[in-house]
Amino acid sequence: MTIVLIIDDDSRLTEPMQYQLEALGYMVAVAPDGNSGLRMTLSHKPDVIVLDIMLPGIDGWRVCQEIRTFSQVPIIMLTALGAEVDRIHGLELGADDYLTKPFSFQELVAHIKSILRRVQWDRRKLPDSQLSIGRVMLNLAARRAFKDGVELTLRYKEYELLSLLMQQAGTVLTRELLFNQIWGTDWLGDTRTLDVHIRWLRQKIEDDPSRPQYIQTVRNVGYRYITAGELL
Repeated sequence: MTIVLIIDDDSRLTEPMQYQLEALGYMVAVAPDGNSGLRMTLSHKPDVIVLDIMLPGIDGWRVCQEIRTFSQVPIIMLTALGAEVDRIHGLELGADDYLTKPFSFQELVAHIKSILRRVQWDRRKLPDSQLSIGRVMLNLAARRAFKDGVELTLRYKEYELLSLLMQQAGTVLTRELLFNQIWGTDWLGDTRTLDVHIRWLRQKIEDDPSRPQYIQTVRNVGYRYITAGELL
């Protein structure tokens, strides 16, 4: 059974959400503050987390950041209406998706189903090999990335994006293709998340992110990963 953890202190919101999600067959747990949310993430091992920003004690930003130190569970953050900076900040801390308040129950369910479909699809794509280009190496079977032999700490989608780019090295991959492959055609969030993830990857694999060597921008088209031959 799919477990949904809601971390939100507003019972006027969480009670109907819990009732309606359980009516659809989900198992739902509710944490009224950040600290209990962290504990329940460890104890309940949810399949998806719905996380509010404004929480008593530690806020949603900190909760998201702490969860990412021990789990890659998908996180849907609840943000204020029109607060674009909140959405970008949530993605930077490791959130996978967001919902803008106020939202309908049908919209919440659509986001939950969408994110679970993407996770299930990603788990089916586990090739059994290693791939090295320059100083960057991927262990595709173990889903681990290294630079100069030192393991990189990558978010789930960061690894997916790097893996796709490296496996198609030398080929210009359009923004649309990258987006559809990594986030899926049913993604309901901001398309600029692709650029955010490219920036994160450059910060981790490039010697000088402002002058990227590995991940190159093809203006008005997309991105390409350099080939081994170009490094000679």
